[in-house]
Amino acid sequence: MSRRYLFTSESVTEGHPDKICDQISDTILDTLLAQDPQSRVAAEVVVNTGLVLITGEITSKATVNYIELARQKIAEIGYSGADSGFSAHSCAVLIALDAQSPDIAQGVDSAHETREQSSDEELDLIGAGDQGIMFGFACNETPELMPLPISLAHRVSRRLATVRKTGQLPYLRPDGKTQVTVLYEDNRPIGIDTILVSTQHTATIGDITDEAAVQAKIKEDLWSLVVQPVFMDIDVKPDQNTRFLVNPTGKFVIGGPQGDSGLTGRKIIVDTYGGYSRHGGGAFSGKDPTKVDRSAAYACRYVAKNIVAAGLADRCEVQLSYAIGVARPVSIMIDTFGTGKISDDRLLELVKEHFELRPAGIIQTFNLCRLPGERNGRFYQDVAAYGHMGRTDLDLPWEQLDKAPLLKAALTESLSMKH
Repeated sequence: MSRRYLFTSESVTEGHPDKICDQISDTILDTLLAQDPQSRVAAEVVVNTGLVLITGEITSKATVNYIELARQKIAEIGYSGADSGFSAHSCAVLIALDAQSPDIAQGVDSAHETREQSSDEELDLIGAGDQGIMFGFACNETPELMPLPISLAHRVSRRLATVRKTGQLPYLRPDGKTQVTVLYEDNRPIGIDTILVSTQHTATIGDITDEAAVQAKIKEDLWSLVVQPVFMDIDVKPDQNTRFLVNPTGKFVIGGPQGDSGLTGRKIIVDTYGGYSRHGGGAFSGKDPTKVDRSAAYACRYVAKNIVAAGLADRCEVQLSYAIGVARPVSIMIDTFGTGKISDDRLLELVKEHFELRPAGIIQTFNLCRLPGERNGRFYQDVAAYGHMGRTDLDLPWEQLDKAPLLKAALTESLSMKH
């Protein structure tokens, strides 16, 4: 008997208060690592009306003007004038930073002393920067091997930013949220049930001053210039039964930090799989790669994506767990939800054989401490909005499929042995 159900994921734009914080935190990280790849960073940011607070723990040889970094990023996002209620040029920026605790540092300090290509023995000596659990996921619903709901929600959010920044819809402001509900049948997407867009805007649009008329204009423009372009290359499209909701409260003029406070690390589901997969609870932004909350979550995605790309499963979830100061994972779990072409136990053997999952090895494999310096000082800030996984607009090391041929060969070998 077939089963139908709805699944919803949300995204937020780069001007959402929490995302402002994530981007400032990761801009700080980029700047520090570009100057000093051995920087230890746990940068947290809070924003509210007229206020930015940068706090956390940082140990680095880099020289950074944190106030100027914050103002530059806020202006880049689009908060450069007083009309949006929050301005890069007039907000107060406060700094309250400490050095990293030596109790935390002692288990991973040797990571700073290793060469770019460390020996296997050296990698075993470099422990995780904290305990914790991390998940990674992939499925064959989209070309980028991501769940369709979060993929679509991110596409709509990115498109909102595009039409705002190019001037196609000049009345839009940076803050916004999107949500897409997908209809599934037997675990496959077959329709679009609901598309929800909440976007900050000016009180009037040209000579349109009536509130209802303003909302009608926004809805019309968003459908033609945002939603329709997003679905041009998507097989599952909206139809006459799809609900399209825009600014359900009636208006969204007051937004950004003026409308709500923001905090680094508060959009962890938006950053990953939109709730389609489990989450270990750790945020990414503002953390240097010795923090396994970040680096091991990227490794989990890398493993899961290569398994699905190799045709070994339609869906795959990977869990890793670590102990502070211990190099090798405490546990590794593979779950293909009954879609595996070989057993999950065999997949686990292949993962242990072909993937480096020690913290220092992950950093080395993905070059995580040196990427900002190789990309004109930008890397982590570019994934701080619109998702860290499945990005087709960025060249991310954990999205590479270089292990898929090795895994596919194992599948071929397994099938030949059965015959």
